[in-house]
Amino acid sequence: MKRFIGAALAAVITVGASAATAEDAHTWTTEDTFDNVTFAVQNAIIGAGLVVDHVSHTGDMLERTKDAVGSTKTLFTGADVFSFCSAQTSREVMEADITNFQYCPYTIFVYQTPEDTDHVTVGFRSYDEESMQPVTDMLTGIVKDALMLD
Repeated sequence: MKRFIGAALAAVITVGASAATAEDAHTWTTEDTFDNVTFAVQNAIIGAGLVVDHVSHTGDMLERTKDAVGSTKTLFTGADVFSFCSAQTSREVMEADITNFQYCPYTIFVYQTPEDTDHVTVGFRSYDEESMQPVTDMLTGIVKDALMLD
């Protein structure tokens, strides 16, 4: 079954995704649909042996409430945040520095904007603490798996 899902994802995700690092986030872009990318991210999280605790449909909420806050601007055509934790990685980073507790659960975001409907951005926040490198490595691996990057 996992091979079938992998083959299906290979057919729908652009292999040529590019990586860019902003000061406050690690991001990659791909030329696939928002639905395909969110499906791939969720499957990559599950494929890593983790459980998605929550999916925050942030784009839907912002669109639904824009009138109530006096706005007319549509920010996203799609924007979801996947929250999850890893017992192994969390223990490792919290044994290194107990205050790393503040970063759990970890999140991966996926979004598309009305200005660029040909691209979907996937990423996660940057952690300045050296002791959080295992989390950065885990999240990078999940994103690369979802986007089928080496």
